[in-house]
Amino acid sequence: MTATKEEREEQDRRRVFADLTPLRTSAHYRRLWFGSTVSWVGQGMTSLAVSLQVYDITRSPFSVGLVGLFSLVPLVVFGLYGGAIADTVDRRKLGLYSACGSAVLSIALAAAAFAGFHRVWFLYGIVALQAVCAALNSPARTSMIPRLLPPEQLRAANALNSMVMTFGMLVGPSLGGLIVGFAGFQTAYLIDAVAFSASLYAMWRLPSMLPDRKGSRRASVLDGLRFLATRPNLRMSFLSDFCAMILAHPRALFPAVAVVWFGGDAKTAGLLVAAPAFGALLGGVLSGWQGRIRHHGQAILIAVACWGTAIAVFGLTRNLWLGLLLLALAGYSDTVSMIFRNTMMQVAAPDEMRGRLQGVFIVVVAGGPRLGDFLAGSVADLTSPAVAVTGGGIACVLAIGVLALYGRDFRRYDALDPTP
Repeated sequence: MTATKEEREEQDRRRVFADLTPLRTSAHYRRLWFGSTVSWVGQGMTSLAVSLQVYDITRSPFSVGLVGLFSLVPLVVFGLYGGAIADTVDRRKLGLYSACGSAVLSIALAAAAFAGFHRVWFLYGIVALQAVCAALNSPARTSMIPRLLPPEQLRAANALNSMVMTFGMLVGPSLGGLIVGFAGFQTAYLIDAVAFSASLYAMWRLPSMLPDRKGSRRASVLDGLRFLATRPNLRMSFLSDFCAMILAHPRALFPAVAVVWFGGDAKTAGLLVAAPAFGALLGGVLSGWQGRIRHHGQAILIAVACWGTAIAVFGLTRNLWLGLLLLALAGYSDTVSMIFRNTMMQVAAPDEMRGRLQGVFIVVVAGGPRLGDFLAGSVADLTSPAVAVTGGGIACVLAIGVLALYGRDFRRYDALDPTP
């Protein structure tokens, strides 16, 4: 049967742009995706507003830096346990209750700001509790998606999900800065609390999501780690991400290189931070071609090598626009890697392990860049920013080359015959 002109045009669009099939075929996924988009924007607003409020109270950059620490520690610790809980209880209820908790915490921030209660310890405490809610919500929400969509649509769903996160990271802080400037901290917090209603409604409409448990209902964190240790393809997907995030993550050096390399200021540093996020957003929007890729392990290795190469060349350039282009390319490559890694984890892992593996994923995503910041800063202090950036990119490429030689089965991983 010959395809019509409209069908051919639709096929051409899918080869380039993100595949919207999951949004068209599943009302549950569509509501969940829209609710997550609104919530990520709201969380981006609150994240910036808290940092601005801490600085407004203390006038101390160190105190602002502690906001990240109070968020990171609970996210890492509870990420593993959140995954174990998601493999034990109704994931719909866990996602609903944890989203409710986040909304209540945003209301608490707004109420304190309206009342004129400006205490740094209170802000730190709320940030830590928000991280706990996020650590419980993310494994539950992510492990629901394979129950809402057929396996052949999971790659497209992960591409759409990557757009949600990146869009929130780009738009949320920008809106937060404007709203705080015009209407105060309390308004930004209140808008975030209202934004959670979209996510709550999506969770409310979902069916029950009890995990497929065999034998005992107890889900151990250690069992999840043992499962990962005995599944070489899934383990390699995590190791490849560590290569990129620890060895070649120059974000901590952007303020310095903005001044030293490009003769700029804080606005230049902002452009350097935004460039990878913009590239990551493009990675989701222009993801249609990925549907034709069967060997996901090979795609991950190539994407991480492209990340390392782009970072290494960025360390050699002193042209701002070329530097921004290279950082955008790195962000695009990172999104490609993330889409295939998530798809591999959702398809190759059994349902009863998906929550715990997502918990490990949270630890990698949250902890890896922080370790990368520490490594880049330390090497730059001992040598120079150029050595830290270019050397880190080269180290990433070499490390991923070693993994490629070691992981022959990972290179041959076939999405049509997934093996964990």
